[in-house]
Amino acid sequence: MLLLTGATGLVGRAVLRRLAVAGVPVRCLVRDPRRLGPDRVRVQIALGDLADPQSFRNALRGIGTVVHLAATIRDQPRGSIEELNGIATWRMVEAAGRAGVDRFVFFSALGASAHDRTRLLRAKALAEQAVRDGPVDSVIFAPSLIYAPGDAWLTLLSRLALLPVMPISGRGRAVFQPIWAEDVARCVCAELDSPGTSPAGQAGGRSRSRRYELAGPQTLSHEAIVRLALQSIGRRRLLVHVPTAIVSPGLRALELLARDRAFATWDEAELMEVSMVTPAGTADADRLGVQPRAMADVLGLPAAAGPVRSRLGA
Repeated sequence: MLLLTGATGLVGRAVLRRLAVAGVPVRCLVRDPRRLGPDRVRVQIALGDLADPQSFRNALRGIGTVVHLAATIRDQPRGSIEELNGIATWRMVEAAGRAGVDRFVFFSALGASAHDRTRLLRAKALAEQAVRDGPVDSVIFAPSLIYAPGDAWLTLLSRLALLPVMPISGRGRAVFQPIWAEDVARCVCAELDSPGTSPAGQAGGRSRSRRYELAGPQTLSHEAIVRLALQSIGRRRLLVHVPTAIVSPGLRALELLARDRAFATWDEAELMEVSMVTPAGTADADRLGVQPRAMADVLGLPAAAGPVRSRLGA
C-alpha cells in the first residue's frame, strides 16, 4: 500500500492517475475527499492534513511507501509556510519510521537552501535535511518550476492579460527550467518502479537517500515564460516591470485584507525572483527514462516560438 499526500495538487493528480492505471493500491491523506473528484472511488481515504500530526498515525498504518507531495507556497489558516513545509515533513518522516515504512519519497525544490531569501526554499531545505537524516530510506526530487496548461499560475497570467499591459514583478531576469507536471509524474512513477532502494534498516541500520534534480529542456527567464504564456492564449501585451519595492508592500497589504482569498502573495511573487536551475539539465529525468517536453510544445505553440526561446537568459 502506498500513501500519497498532495493528491489534489498539480503533480499529485498526475501521479494518482498513473498509479490507478497501474493498479497500485493507494491511500490518500486528504482534508476534503470531495477534492479528489472521481478518483476518490479508486483509493482509500485517510482524513487529515499536514497541520494535524495525529492524523499521520492512522494514515501510515500498513504503508510500505510514502509519496509526500503536499506543500504550500503561502501561509494557510492552519499553519505557516515553515510549519506546513518544514516541520510537518519532519514529523511525517519520523512517524513513517515508527510505522515501519520502507521508502519515503519527498518533493523539495531546486535551489532549496537554509540561507535562501524566500521562506519556501528555506523551509524545503529544512525538510530535505530531515528526510535525508530520517529513519527511512528516501528519494528526494528537486524540481524547477512545475507547470501544466490551465494550472493556477498560468490561469492567473491569463487573467492579468486582460489588462492593457502585463505587469511583471521585478526585473523578470530569474531563470528556470520549467518542467511539465506530467513529465514529473512519469519520473516519480519510474522511480517507484525501480528496485534500487532497499528496505530501511539494511546497510548497518542506516537509511539511505537518493536525489534527483528535475528540469525541462529549456532555460527560460521569468519574462520569457510570461511571453510564452501570452502567446499560448493569443494575446499581445506590453510587459511592464513593477519594482519589488512596490510589489512587496502592495501584496503584503492585500494578504492582510483578503487573507487566504488574495489572488497572489508576496511569498509567491518573490519565488519568481529566485533562479531554479541545474547544470545537469535533463540528465536525471533522462536517467529515469523520461525525456521532458519543451514548454512551448506543451502549450501548443508553433515552431515560430523558437527564436523567442533562444534569446532567454541573455
